[in-house]
Amino acid sequence: MPESPLLAVVVIGVVVITLTIAVVGAVGFKLLRSWRELGTDAEQATYTTLHSASLAGKHLRNGLEPAGAAKAGRHLRGLLGCEALAITDVSGILSWDGAGDEQRGGAVELASKMLATGRTQVFREAVPHDAKLKEAVVAPIRSGSRIVGSVVAYAPRVKPGLVRATGEVADWVAAQVELAELQSSRTLLMEAEVRALRAQISPHFIYNSLNAIASFINTDPAKARDLVLEFADFTRYSFRRHGDFTTVAEELGCIEHYLKLERARFGDRLQVSLTIAPEVLSTVIPFLSLQPLVENAVRHGLDDKEGVGHIAITAQDAGAFVAVTIEDDGVGIEPEHLRSVLAGHSDSDHVGLRNVDSRLRQVYGDDHGLVIDTAPGAGTLITMRVPKSQPRPDLGS
Repeated sequence: MPESPLLAVVVIGVVVITLTIAVVGAVGFKLLRSWRELGTDAEQATYTTLHSASLAGKHLRNGLEPAGAAKAGRHLRGLLGCEALAITDVSGILSWDGAGDEQRGGAVELASKMLATGRTQVFREAVPHDAKLKEAVVAPIRSGSRIVGSVVAYAPRVKPGLVRATGEVADWVAAQVELAELQSSRTLLMEAEVRALRAQISPHFIYNSLNAIASFINTDPAKARDLVLEFADFTRYSFRRHGDFTTVAEELGCIEHYLKLERARFGDRLQVSLTIAPEVLSTVIPFLSLQPLVENAVRHGLDDKEGVGHIAITAQDAGAFVAVTIEDDGVGIEPEHLRSVLAGHSDSDHVGLRNVDSRLRQVYGDDHGLVIDTAPGAGTLITMRVPKSQPRPDLGS
């Protein structure tokens, strides 16, 4: 049959075309489904905006400074879709991104004009004879009631949408600046509290330690000499000038010096036991966060107690945390008085407790303050839980 070869060719062609259509259809359906999974146009725009803001925000953590502003400016210019974008502070330009880098100086002049009024302004002849940078909108960056800088966006023609968007971007930058200032204030507050704690410890402790050392000069000169060395090591650690953080091991070393000096005063009346897991020794903790708790147990738990007093110090691995407890069998604290101390409403000698509790909450959050179980005549148990992972990468520096 002569028609058979021709018929076979036609059938094969139909099969190939059918398969091709099926494959193309499947691929097209997959691509379409993938595109639909990315969301609507509005959702895509929202994601792009938030992603750009997130990328820019990382570079403004230290406030308005040139390196961070330069990196943030690239993302913010993409967000606004303008030809060029400048970020200034009150003294000059911090960054420029986009066309016309030679026009950086002009941005400072425009920013100074905006500063005179304190309001967002549009300049129709920002860069004469330059089609790309002909117009500009300048929006103030405010921190509280102060103007600390500006965002300058350039375009061939500034439309109302760009004016509003630049104002919103400037407000967003202002929020990042205020967060950076808040973080700086927290750091300064922590440093001030550490200094206050040192000042609170030193007069009382130095007086008692020197008296204890003096009592051994004639009767046991070798012990007096050893106590002088312990005193020197303790004060060297307590008054060091670098770092607001330390390790559990270093803090325990400070406690050891402290207790040797206190034993010289209390003698056998002071009994101490330690249970320390080796794996927690390298954990980073706030500087002078354990020693004041031990001092509180000695001064307020055992000083007024007759007979022998016991202090138990433990530091154990607790999963994602290190759990430290300091327990004494001393006179205890009235719960209402303790609440007043921790709230900062009392001027009692328990300031070390409040100081440590406040710094722990500042660093790790309110869930990580001291947990204190006490009652008059029932002793005191203080528990501190410190995350093994630090909230900022520079905490251990």
